[in-house]
Amino acid sequence: MMRTNDGGPRRIVVISTGGTIASRWQGTGYAADASGSDVLATAPLPEGVTVEVVDLFNVNSSRMTSAHQLALLRTVHETFADPGVDGIVVTHGTDTLEETAFLLDLHHSDARPVVLTGAQRPFGTGDGDGPGNLYDALQVAASVRELGVLVVFDGRVHAARGTVKTQTLAADAFSDPSAERLGRVGFSRVDVERLPERPAPLPLPDAALTVPPGATDPGTTPLPRVDIVTHHADGDPLFIRAALAAGARGIVLEATGAGNATPEITAAVADAVAQGVLVAVSTRVPAGPLAEIYTGGGAVDLVAAGALLTGTLRAAQARIAVLAALLAEGEGATDPARRTALLRRLLEGPVRAEPALATGGSRSASAVATRA
Repeated sequence: MMRTNDGGPRRIVVISTGGTIASRWQGTGYAADASGSDVLATAPLPEGVTVEVVDLFNVNSSRMTSAHQLALLRTVHETFADPGVDGIVVTHGTDTLEETAFLLDLHHSDARPVVLTGAQRPFGTGDGDGPGNLYDALQVAASVRELGVLVVFDGRVHAARGTVKTQTLAADAFSDPSAERLGRVGFSRVDVERLPERPAPLPLPDAALTVPPGATDPGTTPLPRVDIVTHHADGDPLFIRAALAAGARGIVLEATGAGNATPEITAAVADAVAQGVLVAVSTRVPAGPLAEIYTGGGAVDLVAAGALLTGTLRAAQARIAVLAALLAEGEGATDPARRTALLRRLLEGPVRAEPALATGGSRSASAVATRA
């Protein structure tokens, strides 16, 4: 049985935000409407775990906004203000789960874990994967420490950073195309196979304190606009200019190859940077790092124009890094050079050296690394 140091059960808080795991048939399709307690009732509890439920909001995650995500970030921090809480599980839709997980991870400084999970099949279906995923997430949340924010799906444990949705419908929905999984869970055992890469965590942004707790009307909260623009054959600067005209303070260019576009797009990037806009360059290729190889509008020229390469982060998570850098302006990053340096640190994500701790029959990541 997993227990805390005082001999009591592990106390896990489940924060419910909607998604397929909470979606029921509406007559023409599925939509999130089941409460967190309803979702929890479908899953058995791991031995030695007690659970409390917080119903934060209930949306399909394709409708997720930055305001929703900041409300969740605030709720996570408020929940961990209680030293008796051992971990948090967030039930979330799969469409934007990778973005929410990364935002939480960038601001997560607690040793206790936050575990995101969801489902590919709706609530109440006979072959639903939600109950199993929730059970596994509770098991992980009660078993590990010092791993940051995690994604648990289909028996696999993933670090928030780099993990994206790679399957539209299959149960094994998430992976990091550029790295191995973090671990696995099953048969009441959590195996941690490697340490995650995480930059030093950011303080809670001021914006998270001004978002309505339930984010029921997120459109009323003024937040920095950050747009994603995809390059393709015949691509031109039109949408970069449109983003600037719309007031974007950050732009992610989803380039081709290892980070390549055109001289015309590079010129538009240079104009954006000159206006104080943060520009990051990701790629539409599923796996691998970006690299300064080509000129003629390639990554060499984009970097010279002031853009930052995102390493192995893909566009959606790169956008979250840009947003986090902009929201950190209250932490002294209003100076363009300091703000750019902060974004560079978030994109690079140095390896954390602290050992990961695991209980309940699991192996520690440090022990696994020693034997590797």
